[in-house]
Amino acid sequence: MNLDKINEIIEKSQGFEANTGMEFISTPGSDTCVAKMHVDKRNMQPFGYLSGGAILALAESLAGAGSCSLCPGCKCMGINVNANHVHSAKEGETVTATGHLIHQGKQTHVWRIDVTNEAGQLVSTVNVTNFVKPL
Repeated sequence: MNLDKINEIIEKSQGFEANTGMEFISTPGSDTCVAKMHVDKRNMQPFGYLSGGAILALAESLAGAGSCSLCPGCKCMGINVNANHVHSAKEGETVTATGHLIHQGKQTHVWRIDVTNEAGQLVSTVNVTNFVKPL
């Protein structure tokens, strides 16, 4: 999945994704996408661990990027996000989010996003449902 256009938009906007350190990576598969995020003061809790809210934001942003790549000319918005946090990521680590498209309908996409730490341990698994609407 080519995320180059998404990265260009993020770089120009300097919005939420750029300010929290998200980096989107193109993949060869058409139903997978990847993002990375360094754990630092922009996205961690006061205890030095990646915030669960930051994980949800990373997952929803990645699923949105994936849906937008699949449907040029559409706006894609998360309408449901749920997660299980099973491990942690510490300050200084980089987490990797890997998205797998589970369902691609005309108006909804469902993604499963697995977030892992540098040791390869599952930190969170997140399900995201996007609403897809033509511009």
